[in-house]
Amino acid sequence: MSSLDWPVILPLIFAGLMGLSILIYVVLDGFDLGIGILFATADDHEKDTMIAAIGPFWDANETWLVLAVGLLLVAFPMAHGTILTALYIPVFVLLFGLILRGVAFDFRAKVPVHRKGRWNRIFFAGSLIASLAQGYMLGVYVLGLEEGLAAFAFGALVAACLAASYAAMGAAWLIYKTEGELQKRAVRWLRYALLFTALGMAVISAATPLASPRIFAKWFSMPDFLLLAPLPLVTLGLFGALWWLCGHLPDEKDRFSLAPFITLAAVFALGFVGLAYSFYPYVVPDKLTIWQAASATESLAIILAGTLVVLPVIIGYSIFAYRVFGGKASDLTYD
Repeated sequence: MSSLDWPVILPLIFAGLMGLSILIYVVLDGFDLGIGILFATADDHEKDTMIAAIGPFWDANETWLVLAVGLLLVAFPMAHGTILTALYIPVFVLLFGLILRGVAFDFRAKVPVHRKGRWNRIFFAGSLIASLAQGYMLGVYVLGLEEGLAAFAFGALVAACLAASYAAMGAAWLIYKTEGELQKRAVRWLRYALLFTALGMAVISAATPLASPRIFAKWFSMPDFLLLAPLPLVTLGLFGALWWLCGHLPDEKDRFSLAPFITLAAVFALGFVGLAYSFYPYVVPDKLTIWQAASATESLAIILAGTLVVLPVIIGYSIFAYRVFGGKASDLTYD
């Protein structure tokens, strides 16, 4: 791998595409999963407005998860087998949660009013289950797919923190999409959830280098330590800015209503960059590199041609949906 030729470049391209898909999924589906979690503290009228705030987007958001898993399967089949074998049960739980919330999303609008509460609870449960499953998988992956009680406990902690992070994303989205009392409540929800979001990022940041001497050396050897120092410092500054914003929102003229969501998305992106730097060049931590896990070069070339057709369609549809349904959420109707 001393020269930049196709056997070297193609796996890197697919690793970048897969990482980008995961990041976009976490940001976009994170807010609609978070709104489902916030159902637990909202009244019936607020729940309808919250559903209206995500209704046009949530199907498109989940497309990024399908793309990421699809790229993992076809571009890195060895890693796909190793990761999904180790995480078989949480993946099953994730799919179960996504199915629950998908069914509840439609049924809550069609059933008689006296049965609506049941589907609201199912929507909350599905959103929470899916979020916890994703967090648990992240925690176990950070530890190199280790097993045992300690790994389970760490995975459970990360699961709770990721669910809180999604709730923060949901609250930030509601600040942008709603007005009045619900917007005020969303500001309070964001402040509470931020504490657990910060805790989760701190725990993962501490555990990742401790789980691997190789990652520890990458972060704490000179001069890399100095070059990487802006990453956690900027993240800390963004958390401070978010906390400050919570004390000044909502604004009477609705200024800066999108700022919390953009800031939180930047925090997620910085965290993702940190993880990507830590694990590079491995796709299965300290076991399989990007090149060891990749499909044959000829296969990757064919897959890349298909990806270059599919990816612009997904991006175009997502931009179109967010542009058409921009602005404040209106009353929920299914007519």
